[in-house]
Amino acid sequence: MTGNNEGDGTGTGIATPIPAATVVLLRDGATGVEALMLHRTSKVHFGGMWVFPGGRIDPGDHPPGGDLHIAARNAAARETREETGVEVTADDFVSFAHWTPSVTTPVRYATWFFATHLRDEQRVSVDGHEIQNHEWIHPAAMIARHTAGEVDLAPPTWVTLHHLSLYHPVSRLLSTLEFGPRRIYQTRIGRRADGVPVAMWFGDAGYDDTDPDAPGERHRLVMDRSGYTFENTVADY
Repeated sequence: MTGNNEGDGTGTGIATPIPAATVVLLRDGATGVEALMLHRTSKVHFGGMWVFPGGRIDPGDHPPGGDLHIAARNAAARETREETGVEVTADDFVSFAHWTPSVTTPVRYATWFFATHLRDEQRVSVDGHEIQNHEWIHPAAMIARHTAGEVDLAPPTWVTLHHLSLYHPVSRLLSTLEFGPRRIYQTRIGRRADGVPVAMWFGDAGYDDTDPDAPGERHRLVMDRSGYTFENTVADY
C-alpha cells in the first residue's frame, strides 16, 4: 500500500485519509473461533505487524455509480485474493466497523472493517515479499502474544481481536456483528500524566480535549508497555 502524506490542501499539514478496506476471515477451529492473521514484512507499510487481509481501495474496485461501500467490499475481496490466494465473496461480508486514524498519523488509512465465515477449506498462500507468514489463531491467543511482546498489533487490530474473542462459534459472532451497531472509530491520541499513550473514541470523557486524565466515561485503549487494556463504559460491547 502507498499513501499521500502531503496534507489535505488546507495548510493544516494533516494527511488526507486514504480509503481502504480489510476483512476478518473466520472459521471454527479446535480451540474455538479462529481468525486468519498475516505477518507483514518490514519493507512495507505497517511493516512487521500482524494484520487482517486488506489494503487501499483502487479505482478498479469502484462499481458503476461509485458506491464507496461496495468499492470497499470489492477491495477487501481483491486484497484477500492477492495476499492469501483465498477466494471470498464480497456479498457475504458483514460490515461492522470503520476506523479513521488520529490526525497525528503521518499516513492515514480510513478503513472499512468486514468479517466473513470461511466455511470451505482453502489453501493460504503468501508471497513472502509483502506478507511473510500467516496463521489461523484464536483472537485471545493473539492478544496474549502481543502482551508478551511476541507480536506487533495496530490499535484497530487489537480492539477488533478483543471483540472477536468474546463470542463463539463463528455463527454467533457474525450474528452479533451483523445485527449490532456499526462502530465508527474517529481516533484521538493523548498521554496520561504518567506518559502512557491512550487512544480515545467518541463518548470518552477525554475525547473532546484529548485529555485521557479527564474524569468520567471511558471508551479507550490504554497502550501501556506491559500490555494494552480496552476500557469501555459507553458502548454496547
